[in-house]
Amino acid sequence: MSQNTKVFNFLVDGGKATAGPPIGPALGPLGLNVMQVVKRINELTADYAGMRVPVKVIVDVEKKTFEVEVGTPTTAALIVKELKIEKGAHQPSKETVGNLSMEQVVKIAKIKMKDIGASSLKAAVKTVVGTAQSMGVTIDGKPPKQVIEEIEKGLYDELIKKHEGEAG
Repeated sequence: MSQNTKVFNFLVDGGKATAGPPIGPALGPLGLNVMQVVKRINELTADYAGMRVPVKVIVDVEKKTFEVEVGTPTTAALIVKELKIEKGAHQPSKETVGNLSMEQVVKIAKIKMKDIGASSLKAAVKTVVGTAQSMGVTIDGKPPKQVIEEIEKGLYDELIKKHEGEAG
């Protein structure tokens, strides 16, 4: 990156970024066509409708050009989308807001794997189960703590191995 490059990080609602704050005021003074940037962000984040998505806008100040890199939503946001619920439980230890299948857990783990720096898909799956626990979400109708123990014992190894071979 040259010294004429500026990097901006925004958290946007998937497919619904606007030229208002924080994007417009940050990019407007650089002489960029803010609407073009917003349009590009919305194209790239359309699949994440209803979720907050981290977006990086890299601007070449001299050339007035930009590129947009989209991160992945938080694990919690992916769980919320998968379950089609509003949000996690207020008291996760006392209430349950939804139930994920192990297949759904693995799907989310594959999306998040590089972000959470997991060494294996199995480690990523355990992280997703941990997030589910903090949200009051069960896995296959079982408490997440029990599922973690079952993962440790290798009960889901076959399912996880089946998905490891597939590109995420």
